[in-house]
Amino acid sequence: MELPVNHFKRALQVGKAQFGLWVGLADPYVAELLATTGYDWLLIDGEHAPNHLRSMLAQLQAVAPYPVHPIVRPPVGDAVLIKQILDTGAQTLLIPMVESAEQAARIVAATRYPPAGMRGVGSALARSSRWNQIPDYLHRAEEEICVLVQVESAQAMTQVCDIAAVDGVDGVFFGPADLSASLGLIGQPGHPDVQQAIVGGMAAVRAAGKAAGVLSPDPLLARRYLEAGAKFVAVGVDTSLLVRAAVQQLAPYKDATPPAPPAPARSAY
Repeated sequence: MELPVNHFKRALQVGKAQFGLWVGLADPYVAELLATTGYDWLLIDGEHAPNHLRSMLAQLQAVAPYPVHPIVRPPVGDAVLIKQILDTGAQTLLIPMVESAEQAARIVAATRYPPAGMRGVGSALARSSRWNQIPDYLHRAEEEICVLVQVESAQAMTQVCDIAAVDGVDGVFFGPADLSASLGLIGQPGHPDVQQAIVGGMAAVRAAGKAAGVLSPDPLLARRYLEAGAKFVAVGVDTSLLVRAAVQQLAPYKDATPPAPPAPARSAY
């Protein structure tokens, strides 16, 4: 049995843009449905969605047969959580609220077995190693692990060059919702000052030779970030898509005049 290839990581290494969708409904049936729709990656959210280790595992299993890459976001960059999520078979992690290079380095260490890091060895119990049926898993696992860190505060933006330079960090993701709040512009992720900060941060990430990412349901703004060099972009959120479609479907029966389709949400959260 061979170690699964992380095609998402490979795409970032060659500079191929990857388009994703946030998955917050925390249900494997929903995740499987979305896995058939053509996105390059799906973000299984454990920070703001009601997910736990078992529900993350179920969603990883649900999307496994399809040509889409699952990314898991834990609620915090805790080494124990990272170990558990990796053991369920996730190969790409998005870690929120990273504020410094030192924190980023600890996160990378949590994804590596000793002596390179501090990931606990429990491969006989782990889906990631196919229960020790991948013979060289312990020696090669890090080749296919992709570490993405989120920079989403004014303080973190001052450290973005150092964070991006950390060995083992594959990409830096900019969170417009939290960043706008940190800049005193809560609820305004599309504000020009937020855009300017993100574009500047992306330039620093690119200069470090790493991939930059962002969440932007606004197509015009997403296009701007792509032009600025973003390589992994989430273009929607499942909860927002469902709410918008449900409201639009009902509106003609509630109102005399059918409304125009609502514009995409400016804020993901």
